[in-house]
Amino acid sequence: MVQTARVSALVWIAVLSFVAWLWLLLCQGFFWRTDIRLPPRRDPEVWPSVCVVVPARDEAAVLPSSLPSLLAQEYPGRAEVFLVDDGSSDGTGELARQLAGRHGGLPLTVASPGEPPAGWTGKLWAVRHGIGLARTRDPEYLLLTDADIAHEPDSLRHLVAAARTGGFDVVSQMARLRVESLWERLVVPAFVYFFAQLYPFRRIGKRGARTAAAAGGCVLLRTETAERARIPDVIRHAVIDDVALARAVKGGGGHIWLGLAERVDSVRPYPRLHDLWRMVSRSAYAQLRHNPLLLVGTVAGLALVYLVPPVALVVGATAGSAAATAAGGAAWLVMTGTYLPMLRHYRQPPWLAPLLPFTAFLYLLMTVDSAVQHYRGRGAAWKGRTYARPDAVPDEG
Repeated sequence: MVQTARVSALVWIAVLSFVAWLWLLLCQGFFWRTDIRLPPRRDPEVWPSVCVVVPARDEAAVLPSSLPSLLAQEYPGRAEVFLVDDGSSDGTGELARQLAGRHGGLPLTVASPGEPPAGWTGKLWAVRHGIGLARTRDPEYLLLTDADIAHEPDSLRHLVAAARTGGFDVVSQMARLRVESLWERLVVPAFVYFFAQLYPFRRIGKRGARTAAAAGGCVLLRTETAERARIPDVIRHAVIDDVALARAVKGGGGHIWLGLAERVDSVRPYPRLHDLWRMVSRSAYAQLRHNPLLLVGTVAGLALVYLVPPVALVVGATAGSAAATAAGGAAWLVMTGTYLPMLRHYRQPPWLAPLLPFTAFLYLLMTVDSAVQHYRGRGAAWKGRTYARPDAVPDEG
């Protein structure tokens, strides 16, 4: 009797998981589609001026693969690059000057703002300093891009043309992340897939829709919009600064666009699971606003949506429950189908799609670990700094 009751409960849970997947498939902005690329665009008659701001902290390992691509931008208008060395200990600033002297191209200014004051993350303090320098050139647009992002020579041209044609205040592209090691293949495409599930790209670009997000590695921002929204001051403590920036712009009535990039790539390697774990766990609990109830709900949601289908399939088949097997199998099939487009975008084999429950379990553990680190007082750690609370003074680690 007890065994029958357990199987019956599993059936209902599996059915609920299947219904959740049907809702995600049809009602969550078609998040699983990967055809959201730069919108239609035409060249403006007069190309506006652009300043590129690159915050960089200990980026000497990746800078030779990224900075020359920015300096080599084939942009018809006036453009200039400002690299802000955020207290690096590996010679990032000097290396940037050497690369500029070796490769030429767009003018490069290297500056350092010193340590961030209380209430500021290091990256946003560097961005603030870079924007301050850029404003002396009176640019119409700012390109905020990370030091590990490599751009094709026409990247800036296409971004500006898209912003002008569509009347966007922000045009952001999700850079294609590196997928070479086994762990990168398992974790990285899922990272973008989960992000799109939380922030469906189609909704972000709609005027009046509440969904707002950007990808911090590549954000073209209208300077006038940045001033009106008080960026970056208004988001100075944000660990997830790209989403906070998009919310600030959209909250002020701005029009934003986010999609997948084809010619903008991250060159930062994450060869080990430990590297990817740090990348996710440093900000996962901040994404949940450090709310224990949201943490519990997220863990339960991940378990229901991603873990129940394979468990129901295996347990149902073992216990002889056709209903549990069918519901679990159907949910797993829908899950697998929605993941295939992202794997194709990353040029990965389709056999990785059924492994998504395993990857989701890893993300569940990373999220819990992020909360544990927060309550141990370690907070969000990155590049030798720890942000224990939104208003905390950065601790040197």
